[in-house]
Amino acid sequence: MDIHLQNVSKEYDRHAALQDISLHIHSGELIALLGPSGSGKTTLLRLIAGLEQPTAGRILFGQEDASSKSVQARNVGFVFQAYALFGNMTILENIAFGLRVRPRSSRPSNSAIRKRALELLELVQLSGLEARFPHQLSGGQRQRVALARALAIEPRVLLLDEPFGALDAQVRRELRKWLREIHDRTGHTTLFVTHDQEEALELSDRLVVMRQGAIEQLGTPDAVYDRPTSPFVFSFIGESSALPVQIANGALQVDGRPIGVPAPELPGGAARLFFRPHDIELVDHGAAVTGRVVASRRVGGARRAELAIDGGQNVEIDLPVDHPATEHSRIAFRPRRWQVFPGAS
Repeated sequence: MDIHLQNVSKEYDRHAALQDISLHIHSGELIALLGPSGSGKTTLLRLIAGLEQPTAGRILFGQEDASSKSVQARNVGFVFQAYALFGNMTILENIAFGLRVRPRSSRPSNSAIRKRALELLELVQLSGLEARFPHQLSGGQRQRVALARALAIEPRVLLLDEPFGALDAQVRRELRKWLREIHDRTGHTTLFVTHDQEEALELSDRLVVMRQGAIEQLGTPDAVYDRPTSPFVFSFIGESSALPVQIANGALQVDGRPIGVPAPELPGGAARLFFRPHDIELVDHGAAVTGRVVASRRVGGARRAELAIDGGQNVEIDLPVDHPATEHSRIAFRPRRWQVFPGAS
C-alpha cells in the first residue's frame, strides 16, 4: 500500500505542529521517523493512523483519499510503546481481539480467528504461551504480542510509535533484528517513530529526519549519515564534532592558519567544518588542526579525547586505546571525511 502525503499541515491552537509535509511512502517500505522531541514525528504518525485530522493537505492510501476516514476505515495496525495489552485477557485473546470486535458481516468464524492468532504467535516466536496473561511475560515478549495483535487484522499499513522505548538496550537490539525479519516476511508498509538513531539506521529502508514540524532530510540510512544536507542533520545523526573555520584561498583555516583541508569550490568567508570523531588521521607535520587534550574517556574500541583547539573551540576525536596522549598532550589531526557549511554558525 503506497501512502502519499500532499502538503499536509497540522495546527493546535494556532501552533504549527506540522508544516506543509509532502512525502511518498512506497508499498512495502519500512520508514523511520526520527527527530528531537517536538519535531512532529508522532503527530505525523497519528495523522496517517486517523487518530488526528490534518488542518490542511491530503493523505492518500493508494489512490484513495483517506484524510477524513476513521481509524477503522483505514485498517491500520498500531503498536504503542506501552504495549496497551488487556491485562484480563490471555495472550491468545489479546491477539484475537481486533478480529472478534469486527462487525458480524466481516468477522471470521471462531475457529478461523483462533487459527490466525496461533499462526501469529508462531510468527512472533511465542508458540506455547497462548494461555498466559500479559503480566506473566517479559517486556520484550509483551511487545511481540502487541505486534502480533496489530498484524491480526491484516492491516494495510503498520504504524509503530517508539515500540522499543520501554525496553533495556540488549532487548532492544534483539527486537530490532527480529522486527526487520518480520517486516521482510510480511511485506507490510511500515512506519515507525524512534528517538534512537542506531535503531533508525539499522532498521529502515529510508529515514525521515524531522525538525520543527518539517522534513529536514529524507533518504537511505547511508545517504543521511554520509551526506547530511544541513548542520542540524550532521550534528543530530551519529556522533559529530564541529569547528568554526574561514574559507580563504581555496582552503580551510582556523585562526588564520591552514589546516590541510581543501575547499576549492566554496566561496570565501566564515563557515563551519563538521566531521565524525572516528573519521580523522593523526599527523606529525604539515598543516593540521592542533589542540591540547583536556579530557578523555573510553568509548568502545577507542579513546574519545576532548581537545581545546588553538584559536577555536573544543572538539572530540577518537584515539587508539593505547595512544600515549595524556591530559595537556598536544595533538595534530586532519579530518579524513568532512562537510563544510558556508555561513553556518
